[in-house]
Amino acid sequence: MFPYKDENPTFLTPVVTLVIIGINVMVWLLVQGAGTAPALPRSVCELGLIPGELLGLVPPGHTIPVGRGVACVLTDQPSYVTPLTSMFLHGGWFHLIGNLWFLWVFGNNIEDAMGHGRFVAFYLLCGLVAAAAQVAGEPASAVPMVGASGAISGVMGAYLVLYPRVRVHTIVFLGFFLFRWTLPAYVMLLYWMLIQVVGSLPSLAGGQAGGGVAFLAHIGGFVAGVALIKLFAKPEFVARHRRPVIVPE
Repeated sequence: MFPYKDENPTFLTPVVTLVIIGINVMVWLLVQGAGTAPALPRSVCELGLIPGELLGLVPPGHTIPVGRGVACVLTDQPSYVTPLTSMFLHGGWFHLIGNLWFLWVFGNNIEDAMGHGRFVAFYLLCGLVAAAAQVAGEPASAVPMVGASGAISGVMGAYLVLYPRVRVHTIVFLGFFLFRWTLPAYVMLLYWMLIQVVGSLPSLAGGQAGGGVAFLAHIGGFVAGVALIKLFAKPEFVARHRRPVIVPE
């Protein structure tokens, strides 16, 4: 189920959402070499979040192969900025495009509900909580974590609270067939959250989540968005979405 638009108008130009999208794209092109070696694996090693390194639970000198002939060698001086820098890195084109598409569909309305400055703080805070959730769930992991999805999960959690009944247009993949389906936001978002919970079960059981997906980060970001949105949203901004929109003839 892939959302491609909603029926929720905006009143502010989503400047911050566009800037965040632009920063992610520029980092992908200039820092990560658009997915080419050695820039991509090196960026993951140096700027990605490695829980075991951050907490000192993986010994210095430990080598982590990250593909394309490059390996991360852990040091005894971990970088404590990686929970932030990892939020602007991605592992591939589909990873980048998928994350930024979700951010555009849901982020413009959340920025519209709180204003530009508050949205910056909200987005970064949700991303940091997401990183903390992943570290807490897999503290000894030596696998680098990258991606904006933790912060974007916070945006989606906020959307669930503010606009649960807004209609969201989605594409549903059933084998070789594609279907368009319009449904309330709460159905799509809760279904997405259910997938994250199921995917996190191996990690919660003491193993490691399959497919290299940071499910715990997604859950942590989503919960942070649900918990924090009322502190950041401006009631007068949210109220505008509950008034009838008059379209001139």
